[in-house]
Amino acid sequence: MKILHTVEFYEPSHGGMQEVVKQISERLVQKGHSVTVATSTHPARMFSTLNGVTIKEFDISGNLVNGYRGDTSAYQQFLLNSDFDVIVNFAAQQWATDLMLPLLPRIKAKKVSVPTGFSGLQSPRYHRYFEDMKTWMQQYDVNVFHSTTYQDILFARENGIANIAVIPNASSREEFEEVHDIDIKKILSIPKNHFLVILVGSHDGRKGHAEAIEIFRRAQIKNATLVITGSVFSQRCYWACKCKEFLFRFNNGSKSLIVTSLPRPQIVELYKAADLFMFPTTWECSPLVLFEAMAAKTPFLVTDAGNSPEIIEWTHGGLLLPTQKDKNGFSHPEIQSSAELLQKVANDTNMRTEMQESGYRAWRDRFTWENIAEQYEHLYLTLCGSLGIP
Repeated sequence: MKILHTVEFYEPSHGGMQEVVKQISERLVQKGHSVTVATSTHPARMFSTLNGVTIKEFDISGNLVNGYRGDTSAYQQFLLNSDFDVIVNFAAQQWATDLMLPLLPRIKAKKVSVPTGFSGLQSPRYHRYFEDMKTWMQQYDVNVFHSTTYQDILFARENGIANIAVIPNASSREEFEEVHDIDIKKILSIPKNHFLVILVGSHDGRKGHAEAIEIFRRAQIKNATLVITGSVFSQRCYWACKCKEFLFRFNNGSKSLIVTSLPRPQIVELYKAADLFMFPTTWECSPLVLFEAMAAKTPFLVTDAGNSPEIIEWTHGGLLLPTQKDKNGFSHPEIQSSAELLQKVANDTNMRTEMQESGYRAWRDRFTWENIAEQYEHLYLTLCGSLGIP
């Protein structure tokens, strides 16, 4: 098959959506398919192919609601003149999907939408966008969702969209089974006897970093370290964390806080060394970090964001933090009761062991990228009308 995946950002940019598309694209290439990724230009990208995946860059930004910048016609002509068997739009509300929406009836390839959450669904600014989305979703051959319960698939069902498939997210078997000669506690100067709580998420103010710090501060646990690591720094989040770090070091000698940015191999080892993954995030679709925690045999606590409750139901690998949602649908942990839950889990080794073992088994059997790529391949082949198409 000749496959086009469209996504706003791709390697060397890092993030959840980039990882999903990278994993699926590279594994489909390994299966003998031709895969191209259409994405934004990146100043550090010095390659046009990566691990067999062809990368087609467009100097475009924005979306249908906020407006576009760049040569949008070049991208639309690329879509109309292409000879791909399947074109897949990953994530709505960004240019690589939105510029294709008015072209859907004119594109000959099989068309797949992977909305990844509809983050603007509750926003008045996106009201017209989602009114039109009811028609656009009908024009795709299939709409793929990561969850059976989250707001994007509920929107589809409520509006009579029948062309639906569910394919969850995952994490990499190769990455988490690889052995690195890295003593992450030594690198970060964490005492060997400390209970290690971690949070992996970009320093952009949306992943619950400040909330995690306050939950950790209030929890009645001793000899413990909280490590927060992410790839993107935002002044608002980063400096809030740094100020609280100084307060921790002066006010509580039995606890410490580390806020940092680590290379990926060290992040993987951090997952493996952790006793608990805590993720009081504000908004998610289907968080990859939960699958990564399970791959590392680390139990997790997470807010009721995205399909986190469903992931817990699928895997029994973690627990929900007590959560309140605001009028825009964003999640906020209840700090004191979350601190009490953290304290309870930290003091119950048997509970953590049960979650660790159950989560790891579920990940190994169902939620590796190898398994998920096979599901995408089967979907694409079925759409093309023959499971024997080259």
